[in-house]
Amino acid sequence: MHATTQLLHSIPVDPQTGAIAVPIYQTSTFVQDAPGINRGFDYSRSNNPTRQELEKIVAKLEGGTTGAAFASGLAAIDAVIKLLESGDEIIAVDDIYGGAFRLFEKVYKKFGITVNYVDTTDLGAINRAITSKTKLIWLESPTNPTLKISDIRAVAEIAHRYGILLCVDNTFASPILQQPLKLGADIVVHSATKYIGGHSDVIAGLVVTREEAIGTQIKFYQNACGAVLGPFDSFLLIRGLETLPLRIAQHSRNAATIAQYLESHPLVDKVFYPGLTSHPQHGLARQQQKDFGGVISFSLRTDTEAAAISLVTNTTLFHLAESLGGVKSLVSHPASMTHKSIDAATRKAAGVKDSLIRLSVGLEDPTDLINDLETALAIVQATQSENGIAQQLHHC
Repeated sequence: MHATTQLLHSIPVDPQTGAIAVPIYQTSTFVQDAPGINRGFDYSRSNNPTRQELEKIVAKLEGGTTGAAFASGLAAIDAVIKLLESGDEIIAVDDIYGGAFRLFEKVYKKFGITVNYVDTTDLGAINRAITSKTKLIWLESPTNPTLKISDIRAVAEIAHRYGILLCVDNTFASPILQQPLKLGADIVVHSATKYIGGHSDVIAGLVVTREEAIGTQIKFYQNACGAVLGPFDSFLLIRGLETLPLRIAQHSRNAATIAQYLESHPLVDKVFYPGLTSHPQHGLARQQQKDFGGVISFSLRTDTEAAAISLVTNTTLFHLAESLGGVKSLVSHPASMTHKSIDAATRKAAGVKDSLIRLSVGLEDPTDLINDLETALAIVQATQSENGIAQQLHHC
């Protein structure tokens, strides 16, 4: 069967009632037949039928053995880092999500876990960063927000040569476009808030493991630490998965059209989108992804925070907001929003300029979205012209 058919029919019909949708088991506890004897469930933190179905579906979709659903993407990341011990080291992509950076630097650093940030598109840089204490390599591919692509298969070969785990944040691509476990990764994480949920109405995270033994450890931390996904939110993710292939296809088509428009605009400096032939890892993206996704980042020729904020506050269809992956288009300014927790020097070294703007391209008609950007860019240009005239008059 084709992937879409397989996905839809991996979502079971309820055997008790015949309900076509997975029921929401909104319960905290389950009646037991005798002490310690139950029907597979005893307490919803430990397991819940709705969450269990979600975890099974996602594990199958990613080609893994074990899925675990968490209350947020960061809770999912947190569970993976709990596999490590004090004194261990992580090699992480330098262009990293700000929330992951904050978790690594402000929480786990004080427990003795060190993170070395490298450009993971450079395999030599990864090799040079490995020490006897390295236990985990952390990739985002594509990265947030400059959409760099790492060679997952090649990095997996390096990791396994040294007995190191490889975890890939697959949020931007989704399992529809990329399956890192099949490329050699050991663990995949998702901020399921994004494309898997798809409607900007749920906060959730997912972990999928290739091997059952690692999955058992993740499930232990899920239960022991308690940051579990509730049954209603689990239901919303299953609902989102039903349309994920269709949505991802349209997100990708719209984003490709908009990226081409931006690349030709005179106010735009660089456009970061793996589907463009100008992207430095375009060829690699074609090899390991089925399409290029719905996120675009771009910088302005006037590389100032003021210019970027002028643009992001003058769009109408692109709503200024955190997050991405929903049906409605969003725009954000990473330097002052998603990556604000990263110091300016580190942020800029990773390519996150003051003027960098991130678009989450939704499902609106791309012509309307382009017109919206055109209007905002015209306002930026007019503002710059006014400022230039004002400076001339001041000097006179």
